[in-house]
Amino acid sequence: MEFAHLTVLSLFCLAFVGITATSPGEDYWQSIWPNTPLPKTFSDLLIPNGKTNSLPIKTEELNQYSTLFFEHDLHPGKKFVLGNSHPVGNIIRPFRKSRQGVTDSIWLANKDEQSLEDFCYSPTAIAEHKHCVSSLKSMIDEVISHFGTTKIKAISSNFAQNQDQYVVEEVKKVSENAVMCHRLNFENVVFNCHQVSKTTAYMVSLVASDGTKTNALTVCHHDTRGMNPELLYEALQVTPGTVPVCHFIGNKAAAWVPNHIVDNLRC
Repeated sequence: MEFAHLTVLSLFCLAFVGITATSPGEDYWQSIWPNTPLPKTFSDLLIPNGKTNSLPIKTEELNQYSTLFFEHDLHPGKKFVLGNSHPVGNIIRPFRKSRQGVTDSIWLANKDEQSLEDFCYSPTAIAEHKHCVSSLKSMIDEVISHFGTTKIKAISSNFAQNQDQYVVEEVKKVSENAVMCHRLNFENVVFNCHQVSKTTAYMVSLVASDGTKTNALTVCHHDTRGMNPELLYEALQVTPGTVPVCHFIGNKAAAWVPNHIVDNLRC
C-alpha cells in the first residue's frame, strides 16, 4: 500500500513538473528580466521544433505593415485604411495593386519568391544593420549587444482583428534608438532584427470604425536611401533619400527601446 502511495505521489510530482516546466529561452529571459512577462509577439520562438505548419503572417497582418505615409500624417484626426497605400486628401487609401511583405521588401528589390537564406544572407541596405535570429536567447543577446545594457524593453502593436479603417487619436514619440525585430513570413521561426540609422519610433493610438481602440507601433525613417525605389514611388510618388517615410509595425513584430523612455508603453 505504501508503495502504491509513493507511485501515485511520484506521478503527481512528474505531472506538476511537466505543467510548470519552462523552456531554456524563457529561463534565460527571466534570468535577465525577472517577473517580466514574455511579449506574445515572441511566443513563436518557444516552439520546440522551431517551425510552424503554415505561414505566420496572413493578409490582414501584411496590411498592417504595408501602409506607407509621411511623418506629417501622424496627427489626431488623420484617417488610415490599412494596406499598401498613398495619401488622397485627408485619407490614406490602399494601392490598386496589392503587394506582400513590405515590412522587409522596402529595403530590398522586389522578388516574387525569396528563400530564407536569400533574405538573411543578402547584403544590408544603406544605413541598415540586420541579423536573423532563430531563438529567444540569440535575440536577447543581439539587442543587449546593440544597446550595451539590459535596461531595455520590447513594445509592439495590438491591431484589432477584422478592422482596417482607423482614425488617429494620439501620437507619442517613443525613441530615436530602436531595434525592430520582425517575424519573417516563413514556416521556420526566424526573426529579422534590424536597426536603421535616423529612425524615430512612435506609439500611435488609433480608433477603429467600430470604436475599438488600439495601439500601433510606427517607425519613420529619415534616411531612406536604401529603400525600394519602385515601392516608394508607387506609394508616395517620392524617390529614396528625399523625405522621411513612415509605416506601421504589425502584431508579429516588436521594437526594442531604452526602458526609461517607455515605462507605460509595454505591450
